[in-house]
Amino acid sequence: MLIRKKHKLKAEFDNKLIEQMEAARQEWLQQSNFLKLSMEQSLDLITRKKIAEAKYFFLYREAKKRKIIIKR
Repeated sequence: MLIRKKHKLKAEFDNKLIEQMEAARQEWLQQSNFLKLSMEQSLDLITRKKIAEAKYFFLYREAKKRKIIIKR
């Protein structure tokens, strides 16, 4: 019984991690597009892009550590 609960919780949190990864990836791509489309590349835009990129790669490393396979 405990093993089933453990697997169920792992699956639930893995799914949440995948959702967060997708959101972080979309945010990173959006910030990259803002930076490409802007006439002046302000420090604020560059900082937002780098923060979004760091969040995505943090979540990516966590998924890799948990050995999560994303099925599309």
